[in-house]
Order: sequence, then C-alpha cells, then structure tokens
Amino acid sequence: QVQLVESGGGLVQPGGSLRLSCAASGNIFTNSVMGWYRQAPGKQRTMVALISASNGTTYAYSVKGRFTISRDNARSTSYLQMDRLNAEDTALYYCNAAGRTGTTPYSYWGQGTQVTVSS
Repeated sequence: QVQLVESGGGLVQPGGSLRLSCAASGNIFTNSVMGWYRQAPGKQRTMVALISASNGTTYAYSVKGRFTISRDNARSTSYLQMDRLNAEDTALYYCNAAGRTGTTPYSYWGQGTQVTVSS
C-alpha cells in the first residue's frame, strides 16, 4: 500500500521560508517522478515543481528561482524548499508520486499540508 505523508506547512510572514517534506511508503519512490502541487481556495490544483528519477527538475514560472525541489531516495522523501514566500503562495500543498509499474501508470497523492503567508 502506497502512502504519501506531507509535513512542514504552517504560517509564515512574507519574505520568509518553509521546507515541506513528503515521506513515501511502498516500493515505488526510487522510480517515481515526485511532484508538488498546490491549490488555493476557489482555484484549480496546479503544478509547482517536479523532480524525475534522474533528478531532472521542472518548476512553475511563478516559483522559479524561489523554490527548490529535491529528493532523498535513501529516505524515500522529497522536499520543497520555499524561499521569499509571498501571499500568492498561500495554498494547500500536495505531494504526488507518478510513474509506471510495467505498462500500468500510477499516480498517488498525499493529504496536503497548508501553507499560509501572512503578516
């Protein structure tokens, strides 16, 4: 059974930093594309950052240069370092693991962690 558990969210002032973690259970982490997505109230869920099994990264334009995604295969954990946060970054942040088992695709989601940027 695959489970993703996010942590590290909270309330932070504008300009501050947070580090989100996503711990994965189940034997899929090493070969998965790990992603972070976010959903603000009344808006659709959007991609924030992705990291491939070979550590290639992709970022949304709005976070490029401020956020850094990384992964630790030994700990089956991905991270999202968020710097210079602003109010527009306020959202529920979700972790995702995606890939294929043989020819069967999979996509798993965590329960989300709230990030609120406010003074």
